Amino acid sequence: MSYKQRAVSGIVWALWQQLSSKVVSFGISIFLARILEPSQFGLIAMLYLFISVGNSLLDGGLTASLIRTTDADQRDYSTVFYFNIIGSSILYLILFVTAPLIAAFYHQPLLTAVVRVYTLILIINAFFGVQSTLLVKDLKFKKQTNIQIPSAIGGGILGIVLAKLGYGVWSLVWMGLCTSFLSTAIHWITSSWRPALIFDKACFKKHIHFGYKMTLSGLIDTVYQNIYLIIIGKFFSAAQLGYYSRADSISQLPISNISAAINKVTYPMFAEISDDPVQLKNVYKRLMQQVVFWNAPALIMLCIIAKPLFHILLTDKWLPAVPIFQLLCIGGIMYPLHSYNLNVLKVMGQSALFLRLEVIKKVLSVVGILCFIPFGIYGLLYFQLFFNVIAYYINSIYSGRLINYPVTEQVKDILPTVALAGGIGLCCYFLDKLLINDFFIPTMQIGILLIIFATVYYGASLLIKLSAIKDFNQLILKR
Repeated sequence: MSYKQRAVSGIVWALWQQLSSKVVSFGISIFLARILEPSQFGLIAMLYLFISVGNSLLDGGLTASLIRTTDADQRDYSTVFYFNIIGSSILYLILFVTAPLIAAFYHQPLLTAVVRVYTLILIINAFFGVQSTLLVKDLKFKKQTNIQIPSAIGGGILGIVLAKLGYGVWSLVWMGLCTSFLSTAIHWITSSWRPALIFDKACFKKHIHFGYKMTLSGLIDTVYQNIYLIIIGKFFSAAQLGYYSRADSISQLPISNISAAINKVTYPMFAEISDDPVQLKNVYKRLMQQVVFWNAPALIMLCIIAKPLFHILLTDKWLPAVPIFQLLCIGGIMYPLHSYNLNVLKVMGQSALFLRLEVIKKVLSVVGILCFIPFGIYGLLYFQLFFNVIAYYINSIYSGRLINYPVTEQVKDILPTVALAGGIGLCCYFLDKLLINDFFIPTMQIGILLIIFATVYYGASLLIKLSAIKDFNQLILKR
């Protein structure tokens, strides 16, 4: 099997892994959103930063170093395992002690107890970090799917039952803990790897030398990705944060899943061919086109059907989240390509450049965010949309130089797809406003718009012979 075929096959399985588990989680969250209030989701959203920081420490630099090391052995894996356990325990203790300060920052006294219980997830997750890394390294995404789905279902059932019984925000807390515990248990049951009583200083130094820069980059990115939650939670109400977090989580269903699948497949795949820039560029180009081909229309279509979708799934109490959701979808069209560009830097050993670019982008973004706070949530969202384009431009300049794929050529390769999806989306939007919206119930409205958009988009792609549709037909449909 060629690298291109392996890459596309890997992405299909990775997408299935991401989508299947996230669809299950999404379905559970829909049930919970219909029971709980937006403010209760807002309280949990206030803690996303701390959970994300912990996960970044566990899944960041040392994990990336393990994947990049082709001859990693038991010493490597055991050393990283014990580091994860120790690091997560220290982080939990810090959060336990500082919980009252976190509650005071958000003016939410209940957060003290919630932080001390909910952040136990960090320690639980640390116990399966290496097993998960081995699955990613071997591209065993089907096995990961078989672990994630039962875990999500088990935790979701507990969360829904507790929500029905009136536990409020605690139903979300115990759901998260149960999901993490089940995931850990299944990883250990299904994996043959076990840690040895080894902590090799030489191995640790080797991985930390590469990994600390990646970890710092990951931490910077994590803080940045959650900065909107921090600011909205601090300066606005818990309900408004709940609207934002719910809109963000739904928009992330296509955005983060495609991005995560790309990241999981392309990093080990790019690492294998990092010494062949010509082949790396070819694989990079084709996968980038494939991602945009599916991501752009999915997000544009979600913008069009946002209002009836929220009405059906979440009830009218969540309708204030609709315009937030639409802006997040538009801003997310280019987001998966960030992982692409950054993976090129990582596999080429440019961790110092990686860190420098992350610092520059985040500093510029934070300055912009601080300037736009007076304009409210929508001012922040419009700035986020604008900066996504700037961030992609910065990333693609440096990654493009390494594989002789300049940003102008990259834009030229993806612009036809984005323009096509945008044009069809605009036509569907006016069609909905002029005809469909006034004559059909929400369910039929969504169905008609989806059929029209998908049919015209696929037909037009064949007509103008987009490269992505040709690759899809050849590698997936075998035509």
